[in-house]
Amino acid sequence: MAMTGQSSCSSMSNHTKERVTMAKVTLENFYSNLIAQHEEREMRQQKLEKVMDQEGLVDEEKRIRRSQHARKETEFLRLKRTRLGLEDFESLKVIGRGAFGEVRLVQKKDTGHVYAMKILRKADMLEKEQVGHIRAERDILVEADSLWVVKMFYSFQDKMNLYLIMEFLPGGDMMTLLMKKDTLTEEASQFYIAETVLAIDSIHQLGFIHRDIKPDNLLLDSRGHVKLSDFGLCTGLKRAHRTEFYKNLNHSLPSDFTFNNMNSKRKAETWKRNRRQLAFSTVGTPDYIAPEVFMQNGYNKLCDWWSLGVIMYEMLIGYPPFCSETPQETYRKVMNWQETLTFPPEVPISEKAKDLILRFCCEEEHRIGATGVEDIKGNAFFEGVDYDHIRERPAAIPIEIKSIDDTSNFDEFPDSDILQPTGTFLIVTNISAAPVVSNHSEADLKNKDWVFINYTYKRFEGLTARGAIPSYMKTGKR
Repeated sequence: MAMTGQSSCSSMSNHTKERVTMAKVTLENFYSNLIAQHEEREMRQQKLEKVMDQEGLVDEEKRIRRSQHARKETEFLRLKRTRLGLEDFESLKVIGRGAFGEVRLVQKKDTGHVYAMKILRKADMLEKEQVGHIRAERDILVEADSLWVVKMFYSFQDKMNLYLIMEFLPGGDMMTLLMKKDTLTEEASQFYIAETVLAIDSIHQLGFIHRDIKPDNLLLDSRGHVKLSDFGLCTGLKRAHRTEFYKNLNHSLPSDFTFNNMNSKRKAETWKRNRRQLAFSTVGTPDYIAPEVFMQNGYNKLCDWWSLGVIMYEMLIGYPPFCSETPQETYRKVMNWQETLTFPPEVPISEKAKDLILRFCCEEEHRIGATGVEDIKGNAFFEGVDYDHIRERPAAIPIEIKSIDDTSNFDEFPDSDILQPTGTFLIVTNISAAPVVSNHSEADLKNKDWVFINYTYKRFEGLTARGAIPSYMKTGKR
């Protein structure tokens, strides 16, 4: 009998094996979702009871609150059964573009709420083997419910694209802020680094390592406070999230991206001129990556603190410490950081700031944060920081928001055809290079579509909060 079963299994075609796998994944996801939904509902009920006890409500007030909560749960179940799609949103403007997709400012038609919609082409994900990355991003955004992490309200898909509907943070990102300013003061740097410490610690407490901490991924909300974004390289979740991303260092940057015999002012100017192009390319920049990540011998959450040290250096000096003409040269500098991590005398900074940067960017076993985040928070550079109330206080650099769709803190981007159906799919491998047409036809994509099963998500708060538009959005459109 065993031989017969073995024989029939080996004689199965690849198509049949894939169909079996698809059916297995579909069933597993169906039942795991049912269990998860029940557990989430129980947790919300327990949270409600705890809050009511803390508020000291009398029985009649508790009954009214429970009744209101039950109505919300019923509405949530009804809305979860509705199919959310692209037609439910009005696209207002492209506010970001990267190697694997773009971000648009959109407005939900039924509520008028404004969101940031991240769009990823499925063909790109398959072509560039990014399925694990985008699965990790979606999963951590579902699990991480924190003031320090950009909130995701919905995710859905169609035959062409994956969509993440996230809160719109009108302050832009730290990269844009750093490109507007030559350098930041130590007081401003203290504020942003302190908030980023708390943001990174919030995901470490959930058991995740971000692995891609850089200015592009530090977003600013309407009041100028930091939130972490872009968890496509986050690890610590599941086998499906593993990536070989850091092994590909065989691309070169534009020929004018040189630093030989330059002073710090010219280095900063050249870095800023080419920084946006780096953000658009599939290569990105290895400037912020810790040496142990490159070595592929295993690493832990301390790699995120190294990246923060590099960002702090860039805030104060005007460019990161290891920037070079090519990724290979940057890699060489990172790996030889003991010789290459220097401070230019023409840009003086305090000894406290230098000391903290060198505590972040050092051997893994001696790195600050190895014994816990309190080690970082207690550093002399952060003297006077009130961590408990930092988010309630004014930001170092105020953000001016004029209207519901104010995008003045974002770069201008031309519209694209990412939402247009085509028979073949465009793969942009480098923003400066000619587009490469993928071999994935629509039929091919349909056959592989099962890898995106269970991507759809709807957040309870997002579906049941009606008309809760932030005060800065209540002004009419420009």
